[in-house]
Amino acid sequence: MDVDLIFKIAAVGLLVAVLNLLLTRSGRDEQALMTTIAGLIVVLFMLIQRIAELFDLIRTLFEL
Repeated sequence: MDVDLIFKIAAVGLLVAVLNLLLTRSGRDEQALMTTIAGLIVVLFMLIQRIAELFDLIRTLFEL
């Protein structure tokens, strides 16, 4: 696993946490929730690409 991926996920997490805190303190709870969900979706897309690469590697390894 590449270390850059871990740093990217951590950066998205920190950004979402700060935005969530700011939006919650200003009384915009719905927007804070949407920001959290958007951050989760971004991270899931990054992970899905890596999982697809893993499945391709396994498929070529076992010649399926």
